[in-house]
Amino acid sequence: MDLFSLTRRLIDIESITDNEAAVGDFLHRHLTSLGYDARKLPVEGERANVFAVPRSVRHPRLVLSTHMDVVPPWFASSEDEHNIYGRGACDAKGIIAAQIAAAERLRKEGAAIGLFFLIGEERDGQGAKAANEMARELHDGACKFLINGEPTDNRVATASKGSLRVELVARGKMAHSAYPELGESAIEKLLAALDRVRKISLPQDPEVGPCTVNIGIIEGGRAPNVIPDHARAHLLYRLVGPSDDLKEKITAAAGDLAEARFILDIPFLKLHAPDGLPTMVAAFTTDIPALADWGSPLLIGPGSIHVAHTEREFVAKKELQDAVELYVAIARKLLAK
Repeated sequence: MDLFSLTRRLIDIESITDNEAAVGDFLHRHLTSLGYDARKLPVEGERANVFAVPRSVRHPRLVLSTHMDVVPPWFASSEDEHNIYGRGACDAKGIIAAQIAAAERLRKEGAAIGLFFLIGEERDGQGAKAANEMARELHDGACKFLINGEPTDNRVATASKGSLRVELVARGKMAHSAYPELGESAIEKLLAALDRVRKISLPQDPEVGPCTVNIGIIEGGRAPNVIPDHARAHLLYRLVGPSDDLKEKITAAAGDLAEARFILDIPFLKLHAPDGLPTMVAAFTTDIPALADWGSPLLIGPGSIHVAHTEREFVAKKELQDAVELYVAIARKLLAK
């Protein structure tokens, strides 16, 4: 399959987080058919990371990596003269195709490269954490460089914001809604806690920008005529520094209105960018912090993060072709060190 056909084939395999088994099976078969020593590395149930090296390579010195999972809702691929559309077009099925195409070029040059496609990036980095635990077994210390693919408009990221996922949980007492004085509304407590939390002054980095927060989910209650005894909100902060001080402020702001639970904490990172390439700051989080044992990381890939996770996700065909050239050129430069 050519670059565009492979991108569309990957998009058309639905792989919303927790359902990556089918796309992993496809990639394992495809890479094996190309002549790679490809392995499925189980993570949870039928969900598995896919690791591949040319059969002539024992341990890779450089690995191209991205994730196989996508966010909901899934929708199939389509294309026009300039773009390929579909869930995962830029985040990150097109990147997988570009990395495979680049690896094919590098393999012909005898480069000691590998490919590593991971599950679970869109939720908790479960695949990356499992991959890091296997680093010694898979490359025996030989891997010095990791090129991680995310939609950066083919610019190298100089920094990547971290993520702090928070649950605010409020508890109340059920009662008949005609007699609210007999109950205690968990929803009202949660709303008050959220009002306090939203007033927290968030830090800024002069080079990276502000820490931001999104209240992504609010849930609770049982019926309109029942005073709610439970309520919950899910918040996601994009970090530009350490999270300890922010956690303390969130806990203090919630006070006795709600319990603050810190579900996920991925650190903010400053990254290396090779000279001569255009750069950007990634306001999103990647698998890189969980892949510390896979060498010095770079973050670059085709597509715009602004259309990822949207109802019209797409990647430009020219950007896919340019990404192949960029991956090859960067890998050659790094491997020459």
